[in-house]
Amino acid sequence: MKTFAVSQSNYLPWKGYFDLINNVDIFVLYDTVQYTKNDWRNRNRVVTANGTSWLTVPVIQKSLNQRINEVEIANQHWQRKHWLTIEQSYKKTPFFAKYSPFIKPVFERDWSKLSELNVFLLSELCRLLGISTKFVNAADFNLEGDKNMRLIQIAKELDAQHYLSGPAAKDYIDLRLFKQEGIAVKWMDYTNYPVYPQRSINFEHGVSIIDLLFNVGPNFDSYMQRSVRENTF
Repeated sequence: MKTFAVSQSNYLPWKGYFDLINNVDIFVLYDTVQYTKNDWRNRNRVVTANGTSWLTVPVIQKSLNQRINEVEIANQHWQRKHWLTIEQSYKKTPFFAKYSPFIKPVFERDWSKLSELNVFLLSELCRLLGISTKFVNAADFNLEGDKNMRLIQIAKELDAQHYLSGPAAKDYIDLRLFKQEGIAVKWMDYTNYPVYPQRSINFEHGVSIIDLLFNVGPNFDSYMQRSVRENTF
């Protein structure tokens, strides 16, 4: 039985994003949808000595209807700023020396498209996390209809019988349509993450995965939530 998930690419995502990827056979990068300003597509948070801090990739949004995979990065000055923030925030953590050689080179390259940056980072981070899920692009599908029908179409083309989704999609997923097509819907459960050693006084779960890697190293799996909940039709 094949399981798939669908999501827009995010910049340095949190651990829950990678748990979603790890729980499926195929992960569809849905960067053919509209880019949304001030969202996770071009920014995320890290933990500093003064609390959490945003790392934001500057982009050029040419129109409100621009797709994520069309969005260009505004300049190349952000890389140094982002890396300096990461280095200053995590250089004293137990596993900074282990993982920084894999992450730093990303900030030494020039990037023209936001989606290309995000997908590269996702691939590299999945490799560090031991995640071997297959990635495909939504651009490879000729999708039509509303959100539900597009997801069902993807499932059919992938010959997948299970769709795994984040809980936010409960607002629009029509379970009856999926049941009619023989597709079981499962929901990720992000509520039971254990706390790990972190610099923040008030522990923060919703920060970039690099916070977990630098703080706990190869033991990261002990602090990730792998469980999913299947719907009863």
